[in-house]
Amino acid sequence: MASNHSATEESTKRHKVEGPKKHVIAFIFSLALTLIAFAAVMGGEINKDFIYIILMGTAFLQVFVQMAFWMHMKDRGHTFALIGILGGVFIVFTCVIMAEYWAWW
Repeated sequence: MASNHSATEESTKRHKVEGPKKHVIAFIFSLALTLIAFAAVMGGEINKDFIYIILMGTAFLQVFVQMAFWMHMKDRGHTFALIGILGGVFIVFTCVIMAEYWAWW
């Protein structure tokens, strides 16, 4: 009987439901990143190389926020989805490198 009690206790720990607080914070952070990128592009007087750095930085953070909070990749049990995403990234980078090589040749 003690083993049944610990199994039930363990399953409730694994399926802990997040409250809306983290989602609201993630949404506000996503909006802030979008506004930063928009303001950098609309600024006009900023060096273009610096704008590219800002855009790549905010895009990287945006992907992290989207995957961690909205797609729940930070939780256990999402290994198959993560492998699929990484496989897609590998295919896209391979296609980009092949296109660059083809264009330069």
